[in-house]
Amino acid sequence: MHKLRSSMVRVPKVTRADAAQALRNPLAFIADRWTPGPRTVQRAALSTVIMMVVIVVTGGAVRLTGSGLGCPTWPKCTDDSLTATSEMGMHGAIEFGNRMLTYVLCAAVGWAIIAARSQKPWRRSLTRLGWAQFWLVMGNAILGGIVVLVGLNPYTVAAHFLLSSALIAVATVMWQRTREGDAAPRPLVGKPVRQMVWILVAASVLLIMVGTVVTGAGPHAGDSSDVPRMPVDWEAVTKLHAVLAWIVVTLTFALWFVLKAVDAPRGPLARTRDLFLILLAQGLIGYVQYFTDLPEVLVALHMLGSAVTWIAVLRVLLSLRERPVEEPAAVAPAPRQAVGSPAS
Repeated sequence: MHKLRSSMVRVPKVTRADAAQALRNPLAFIADRWTPGPRTVQRAALSTVIMMVVIVVTGGAVRLTGSGLGCPTWPKCTDDSLTATSEMGMHGAIEFGNRMLTYVLCAAVGWAIIAARSQKPWRRSLTRLGWAQFWLVMGNAILGGIVVLVGLNPYTVAAHFLLSSALIAVATVMWQRTREGDAAPRPLVGKPVRQMVWILVAASVLLIMVGTVVTGAGPHAGDSSDVPRMPVDWEAVTKLHAVLAWIVVTLTFALWFVLKAVDAPRGPLARTRDLFLILLAQGLIGYVQYFTDLPEVLVALHMLGSAVTWIAVLRVLLSLRERPVEEPAAVAPAPRQAVGSPAS
């Protein structure tokens, strides 16, 4: 009996003050009782990046399968049911499943916020990036509901995708910040190179924006041919999209040569090489889907490539500086008293 009692785990007693603190500030309550390691915080931040990409791809699947109005209203799936019913078939299941993934994304963002808040020492900048993701997710969820309520209006669909790209940007920045310190950023390359990269970022943003117009004017309306499309020449805007893609590819290739010429550190070179290879793959998919009348599988791959390309562009930008981890100041040990000396 004595051995049994000694092997039992003693559960700490939760006092009334602890319960009040948990209700008043649950994040601080958790932070007082849990200290995640740096790798845990990094994984939490990475999980949000992965879930953002998954949401983009599944959202594309909803449109490409014609399931955009599988749940014809919002926030319920129908006027009488919160969930999809068997009568709604595959389209209802696909649309409702995509809505449910939003909760998985919220869970990933919540984990990132809790991990960042519980890290010791507390890095307020990481927590703010986590909360920025949370509010962007909430805003995009509401915008997604508006997309359904207005019958898949192509302008709202484009805004929905652009807000998802903003989400990916914030998640990528947070992921990068978990792997560096809070010291002042120190540039690794000169100002002309940094300006060149900002031009690359601007061209990439324009490429994404024009890509949403290509989607809004294209044949994949998300539900049926009755859904209105953007009143622009699809062929012309597609060619503009291709020209912008070649501009981004050319800038990336030129950037790699410039970085080699100035003997830049390995990080920016590696990130630029990765971006160039991703752009080549994305361009190949884009041309194949154009000349094969936009098969759904290739369009979905192109949407995946768009998200991955945007992450790669941001990683190039973030690789141009370093933020060392500030080591805590070492406390000098007290001088040892000599044997036989009088005590003070």
